[in-house]
Amino acid sequence: MIIIVGLGNEGSLYQNTYHNLGFMTVDRLAKRLGIEFTKKKYKSTIALGKVKGQSVMLAKPSTFMNNSGQAVVMMKEKYKDARIIVVVDDIDLEKGKIRYRQHGHSGTHNGLRSITSFIGSEFERVRIGIGRDESKDLADFVLSKIDKNDLPLFDKAIDEACDLIMEKIS
Repeated sequence: MIIIVGLGNEGSLYQNTYHNLGFMTVDRLAKRLGIEFTKKKYKSTIALGKVKGQSVMLAKPSTFMNNSGQAVVMMKEKYKDARIIVVVDDIDLEKGKIRYRQHGHSGTHNGLRSITSFIGSEFERVRIGIGRDESKDLADFVLSKIDKNDLPLFDKAIDEACDLIMEKIS
């Protein structure tokens, strides 16, 4: 089983925010794979499918970003040997840049910190850079709507993140 977890926050208030790039990426990945988010399980909304004969679960935790580990640990307990890939926004990367790491630290991201506190650091990460807006408080910035001028950049970044994930799981 390969579990791909997009981090974000549920609800219309958070749609199209920088902090929801993980959700947006797994949504796009589901479209590419021809699967739908139809089940509620593991404190998440999930989509199940196959890639080259391998079972794949896409997940969007419903725990809110800072408690994402509560959902991921439930998946890990069920699928002990699963490969876990987490997709997340990153203020420490330039806007639109993608970074992949096989494992590592959580940095400044509370969602990754939550996951690490539950399952350790042995999971893969796909980070999508959002840069920093020094004129705003950090929480206000990450929870703000993506600037309309940046929409094409992030649309491309989501596609690149999907391409990277498909390459890694194929």
